[in-house]
This record gives sequence, C-alpha cells and structure tokens, in this order.
Amino acid sequence: MTEGLADRYADTIVSRSRLVIVCLLLVTLVVGAGAIVGDNEEGEIGQFETDSPETEALEEIEATYGTDDTLVTQIVVRDERGEGGDSGDETGDVLTRESLLESLALQQDVRDDETLNATVDSFVGIENVVATGAVFEDRAAAADGPPDTDTPTLEEQIEALESRSDTEVEALLAAVLDPDADFQGSDEDPTEFLPTDYEPGSTTADARITFLFQVDDSGPDEDPQAAYDAQVEIASLVDDRFGDANPELEGDAFVFGQGITDAASSSAVGDSFAIITPVALVLILFVFAVTYRDVVDVLVGLFGIAVVMAWLAGILGWLEIPTSQLLIAVPFLLIGLSIDYSLHVVMRFREAREGTLEDDSRGPDSDSDSDSDFQSEPGTASITTDTDSRDVRGGMRLGLASVVLALAAATFSTGVGFLSNVVSPLPAIQDFAVLCAGGIVATFIVFGALVPAVKVEIDDLLENRFGRDRRLPPFGGAGVVNRVLSGGAALVRRIPLAVVVVAFLLAAGGAYGATGIDTEFNQADFLPEDAPEWAKSLPGPFAPDTYTISDDVAYLGENFQERGEGTQTQILLRGDVTDPATLVALEDAAGSVDSNGTITSRADGDPAIESPRSVLLSVAAENDTVAAALEERDTSGNDLPDEDLAGLYDVLFDADSEAASEVLYRTAPSDYESARLLVSVRGDAAAQDVADDSRTLADAIESGAPITAVATGGPVVTAVVQDALLETLVQAFAVTLVVILTFLTILYWRRYRAPSLGAITLAPVVAALCWLLGTMAVLEIPFNSETAVITSLAIGLGVDYSIHVSERFLSERERTTDLETALTATVTGTGGALLGSAATTTAGFGVLALALAPPLQRFGLVTGLSIVFAFVACLTVLPCLLVLRERLSRRAGTEMETA
Repeated sequence: MTEGLADRYADTIVSRSRLVIVCLLLVTLVVGAGAIVGDNEEGEIGQFETDSPETEALEEIEATYGTDDTLVTQIVVRDERGEGGDSGDETGDVLTRESLLESLALQQDVRDDETLNATVDSFVGIENVVATGAVFEDRAAAADGPPDTDTPTLEEQIEALESRSDTEVEALLAAVLDPDADFQGSDEDPTEFLPTDYEPGSTTADARITFLFQVDDSGPDEDPQAAYDAQVEIASLVDDRFGDANPELEGDAFVFGQGITDAASSSAVGDSFAIITPVALVLILFVFAVTYRDVVDVLVGLFGIAVVMAWLAGILGWLEIPTSQLLIAVPFLLIGLSIDYSLHVVMRFREAREGTLEDDSRGPDSDSDSDSDFQSEPGTASITTDTDSRDVRGGMRLGLASVVLALAAATFSTGVGFLSNVVSPLPAIQDFAVLCAGGIVATFIVFGALVPAVKVEIDDLLENRFGRDRRLPPFGGAGVVNRVLSGGAALVRRIPLAVVVVAFLLAAGGAYGATGIDTEFNQADFLPEDAPEWAKSLPGPFAPDTYTISDDVAYLGENFQERGEGTQTQILLRGDVTDPATLVALEDAAGSVDSNGTITSRADGDPAIESPRSVLLSVAAENDTVAAALEERDTSGNDLPDEDLAGLYDVLFDADSEAASEVLYRTAPSDYESARLLVSVRGDAAAQDVADDSRTLADAIESGAPITAVATGGPVVTAVVQDALLETLVQAFAVTLVVILTFLTILYWRRYRAPSLGAITLAPVVAALCWLLGTMAVLEIPFNSETAVITSLAIGLGVDYSIHVSERFLSERERTTDLETALTATVTGTGGALLGSAATTTAGFGVLALALAPPLQRFGLVTGLSIVFAFVACLTVLPCLLVLRERLSRRAGTEMETA
C-alpha cells in the first residue's frame, strides 16, 4: 500500500510539475513574508524561571537591599618591562607623575566630548586619589580657617598635580599608600586600584586600574547602547594616550567593558566570515561539482536551499520567536538536511534514467539487456516501463517514488524527535523545538515536491527544446568512489561481527569518556582570539584586526580586584544575624578561602569580601563613636563584639547608614532580618567554579553560626541556569531518541513486520553520538548548553542517514534474493549520495573551525565531527547489523525447518 502511495505521489508531482511549482512558490512568498512582517525580539537562553534557593535569595536581596545598575568600565594602564619587555631587568612603573597626569588628561578628553560625557557618572582611580590629595594640600596651605573639603573638579586635580615635581608627587604617593596613615583624598582604598601582588607601602607599581562609572537613559529591557558605544570611543582615546601614538610613555593600556566585548565579538565574527566564506563556498562548490558533475543540478540544489532558508526566516517571523544562541544550529541543520535530500532525489533520478532502478524492479523473467544481478521476488511488479524510465518524467517518477518514503520517514522521525522538546520548561528550548520541526517539514516539502518539479521542467526543456542529453551517471556508480564503496561493502559482508564489536567498544569508551567531560560554562570562552600569522598576512579586505580582549580579560582576573557584571557574588544570611557568633564565623570563613580559587584578594592578601564585619571595622577605624561602642562590647579583646550586636549595629547605622545598609537589612532599630556578603570574584572564571567557591564560603559560615547562608548573585545564578539548561537538553536527547525509536519500530512493523529494525536503524546514531562525546572529552571541548545544542545535529543527521540506508537495503532485498547484490547496491547507491552530502556539509561547516570567534570554532569542529561520525556509522555499523540480522533470521528459519 505504501509503495502504491509513493507511486501516486511521484506521478502527481511529475505530471503536474508546473502547477506544483506555481503553488509552492506562492506558498513560499506567503511564508517568507513573515520575515518582514514578524517582530523578533532578541532573547537569551537564560530567560526563564528556575525554582532554586539561589534565585529566591537573589530576589530577596533585590527587594530588600536594592540593586546597583551602574555600568562599570575598567581602564588598565600597565608597564611590565620587568616581565619580558625590551628593557632588560628594568622594572616598569605606572605611578609616575607623567603617567598619572596622562590618565587625568584622558578623563578630561572624555569630559570635553559632549556625547561621551553624557554617559559618564564618575571616574575613580589612584590618579584621582593622588590629585585630590594634592588639591586638599593646596587648600590647607592657602586657607586662613578650616580648609575647603568639597570634592575638587577635574581641572583642579590636573592643575594641582601639574604644579608638583616628580619628587613631590612621589612624596604624595607615599602618603597616599601608607597603610598606617589617615590620608584625606578619597573614601576609596587606594590599593584597590593596584594589582593584587602590590607590596603595601611601595610607591611603584607595574599596573593600575581606573573605574569609569557610566549611566544610560535606555529602558529597563533595553541594552545601554549609548554607554556601550562610548566605551569603544574611549578605547580609541586610550590608545592615543598610551599606545604607539605616544612613544614617550612606556607600556600600554586597554579598556574593558560589555561594549568592548560586544564590539570585539561582532568584529571577530565579521572577520571570520570574511576569511571563511570564500573558502567554504569554494569547498562546497567543489564538492557539489564533483558530486553532481553538472552546473544545472548544482544551481537547482542551491535554489532549494535558498527556498528552505526563506521558509525558515518566515516561520521565525510569523511565530515571533525571540532570537537566541540556541537557534544558531537550526539553519545549519536544515542546510545539512537540504543537501542530503537534494542528493538523494537527484541520484535516484539518475539511477532511474540509467536503468538501474528500473532493471532492479523488473523481475527474474525480464528480457532486459542490462547486466544487473538483482533478482526480484515472484510477483513484484514493475513501477514503470523501460521507455518511460529513460525519459525525464519517467525517470523522476521512478526515482522520486523510490526515495520519497525514506525522505518522509526521516522527516517525520527527525521532526517529531526535535518537536518532543516542547515539553521542556524552558521557553528557549520550546522555540528551538518548534523552529527545528517547522524547518524540517519545510525541507521535505521543498526537496520532496518543489525541487523535483523544477528539475523535471528544466531537464525536459533542455532535452526537448535544446537537444541536450541530461542522462548523467549517479555519484558512486562508477570510478574510484565506486571501488572504495564496493570495498566497504565487501568488508561489511566478510566481517560484520568484528566491525560491530569494534564500533560499540569505541562507543562504550566514548560514553565512559563523556562521564568526565567538562560541563562548565565560561563567558570568557566566547571572547575572540587573535588571528594566526597566516591570516594576518592575507590581503587588505581579508586581513583581520588584532584581538587582545581574551588576554585582557585573563590579565584583569589575574591581577586586579574587578568590578562590573560577572565579577561579584553575594551570600545572603538569614536567621539570628545579631548573634556575636556570626561575626566570628565570618572571620573564620574568610580565613579559609583558597587563595588559588576564584575569589580575588586585596593587596593585603585578605579575600575581597565586604561583610558586616568588614564594614564595622572599617567605620570604627574612622568613627570614634563606633570604635567606642565596639570596644565596650568586646570583652575578649579580639576586636569583635561578644554581646549586644544589635545595639552595635544601631550605632553603625547612625554613623554611616549608607555603608551599613549595604550589608545589613533592618525593619526597625535593633530588628535585623538578614545580612549579606559581597564577594569579589574573577570575571574570567567559569560560572560553575565561581558558584562552587561561593557555596563553600557559605557552608563555612553556616557551620559556625546559628544562621543559614545561601550563595547567589550573577555568576551563581548563571551557573544554576546553565546547569538546568544542560540537564534539560540531555533529557531532551533521551526523549528524542525514545520518540524516534518508537516511530521507527512502528514503521518497520507495519511495512515489513520487523519491529527490531527500529532499534537496528537507531543503533548507529547512538554509536555516533557516543563517539562524538568521547572525542569532545579528548579534545577538551566542554559539553555545555552551547555544544549540547550542536550535538543535536548528530542525532538529526544521523537518523536521516540511517533511515536512507535501511530503506534502500530493504528495498533492494525485496527486489533480489542475493544479499551481496542488495548490500552492494545500498552502499554504492545510497552510500554515494550520503558521501556527497557528508562531504559537502562537512566542508561547508567544518571550515568554521578556522574562525577567530571561539563559538564559531567549536560549532565548526563539533558539527564537522558529528557529520563524519554519522556517515561512518551509517555505512559501517548499520550494514553490518542488517547483515547479521539477515543471517540470524536465515539460521533461525533453517533450524525451524530442520525441527
């Protein structure tokens, strides 16, 4: 019945080809219009609710302590001549009068630009601390009465520092950086602007950092684009002041912020595609040319891919699916399927016109002049006559009928498999599932109807109007490729059990290796890397920029206590936070922090943690009232209160409510509901590592006091989100495989009364997936939410390849009783099409491994590996399993006859 349905379908497409083309082009216009009409917002993977203690704690903090939405841009000036520079053992110094003045001049440049100044709240750096101290000295010297303590303007700071000699500036620095002095210049600790290895009291340093606090009037749901653009402009000013344009200053400087990151990433992607696109096009066209050996067929295939992409854009627009990182895999999946579908349709058409398919179906009594060894089972009907199969429409009718059921099965299993992900609680995964399923159906419609109709019309026109013979040999039907594929078929026939054992031993090893695969998600892994020398030597339009942002981020994390997004976690303390044991627990926990972990240290070596204890001691050092209240309650002499902590906190609030409210939440005097810690962490560290270290600190606090401590904050919540997303994707893999297995089992039971073929067809897909995961572990490619989506290609394309091989083998076995003949026809016929498909998609997407952007590199590498492994598994493991099944069935039948 299904064969008859396929015949009728193929006959309809061929006999009404012009109507099919017109109707589907009109549908394409309607669907594609969604790309213009639809409104797609930019989404993120992590935009979903997660019921976790970390997110609940963060929501409580935002409700009680408020949030700081200030943007922070970091400007680093460094002179590391003592670390591999060109001045021998000379030590670099960025605390010179000239260097400090250059930074103040940079700030003035920014202030003088109206556009940039509109995004500036304030600059804070050691240059401002020193210059402010100089202004206060001048005011004190000139004043008859109490000196003016108002914050000086930037012009006053520059003037005061310019009026001093190098020796006077160094003396001023000594006063500023004296750890035992009470210097009036800033409320900030000046060592926060110096490297973590800075030696307290020294007046030299090889690097320093300035923080630029920015403002932006964009809405709460919009990116602060004006501030981001300003960061890029400020980076240019920094290069002018501290780069090669100013050779009088030793060293260099760089700017880091989200705007810098976005600009570098965007530029790197553009540079990558400028390099890769020509290479990819040449490779794809070369493989297409070798596979098709015909310009018309290549153009028809590219036309079909373009139509599929138009449908994809239209579906995305009509459904108003937010764009996200997950969706990057969808067009690649559809292009891979499109190439595969196109090759199968064209190669079956060519086989039919050559007479191979027609000869296979004619039966043992046929008087064909073909040399085919295929034999049909008695009663098998011929689909078409010899004359019909040799013309254009007859060839397409036979070729399409022979492959459309395999295309439909691959479409249904792959589409339903991906669509099963709609059960995910994550909206981004649901959108990914819907878009994949819609795109896969679109691919089937285009290459199962539109492309065959277009090819029929074009070939018919070329043959009948222009007299060009359009009969071409199928790829793999002759020549070197045929000999290689035939050799593979012989190997499968001779030692199928050995091949299966080796394949699944490798799969078991891959599965074991996957248990130790890195699952961390690190934003630093997405930063572009500098191009290799060969790329820099390319001619002008193709030569990439220089990218140092990855090194800059690593330098920041290794040398400074950073500020800004992703550089701070929080620990929420609930319970009896006024119990004196809490402060002891905070001190003990801080002392146990691993100095080699992700929690950064201050210049004095202590971990950079702001807590009720640190705020209390800091305010007490400057406020006599708080100091006296602390001494009164300190009965053990350890500088910590032993009683009436609530009363001491009340004194702290009276003295400095702003500092106290940062770490304590009270609803009324002496009524404290919670406390929090602000923990500085490395911005270049993996979110999971940061979360682990923050949770370890929280556990240490909780174990020493009658309170609960929950680690939260940006990096911790990111880790929670990524872990939840990865878990969901893995579950989706399992659901997808179960759904596909169920469908294939039912399909093969209904068609061949052989339900075991479902598991056999899916087995090489699972093997290829295990090989891929094991290879990722060996290559140290992390399996996270990014690469998990990419590995879904291994399932999508693997199922497609596997179904084509199974269907072709079963079809050949219905035509001939000779196992060897059926196996050879499958491996050389369908295997040839699969080889062309795999080679084309691997060449096109594998070349992304040459990209400058690490996400593109990983995408290209993992995609290329998934395609290669899927192809190898489907042409080795699957035929072997089919052969073993045949032999077991034959042996079982013989034993039953003997019995």
